[in-house]
Amino acid sequence: MDVEALYRACADDLYAYARTVVRDPILAEEVVAVAFERAVARQRRFDARRGSPRAWIFGIARNAAIDELRRTGRTAVLTHDPVDERHPDPADQLAAADEAVRRRAAVADAIAALPGRDRELVALKFHAGLSNAEIAKVLGISATNAGSRLHRVLTRLREACHVGS
Repeated sequence: MDVEALYRACADDLYAYARTVVRDPILAEEVVAVAFERAVARQRRFDARRGSPRAWIFGIARNAAIDELRRTGRTAVLTHDPVDERHPDPADQLAAADEAVRRRAAVADAIAALPGRDRELVALKFHAGLSNAEIAKVLGISATNAGSRLHRVLTRLREACHVGS
């Protein structure tokens, strides 16, 4: 197990996942640091038969995030966290840019309104890029359950954002 290569491949996605779970940028950085410290300490215990290195590090990060929330006595706090703060050049189709900003804000608001376990599913799927089977391993549930839960969450998000209507 090459933890340094895993860090290069996963650190940004791990931070995005942690930020979604703990909803605080400083705590998210701490979660990532703790996750990789634990990965270094436990790298000999990694078993490729139980999942990919990516799923393994996200499982460690999940536990670190839960530990951090318990330690600080926090529940997730709503913070301003735009999905993408880059704005297109104002000369380039201002109306389209405004619509994109509105949609991103609607999605961010809809995700922020989800219960923590549902936000976590979205983060594992879209920030971490994990498959349903990998999500299942991280959460300790079946792949079928992970897929079903994710489908229900995405349906609620689409309805909340009025996508497809």
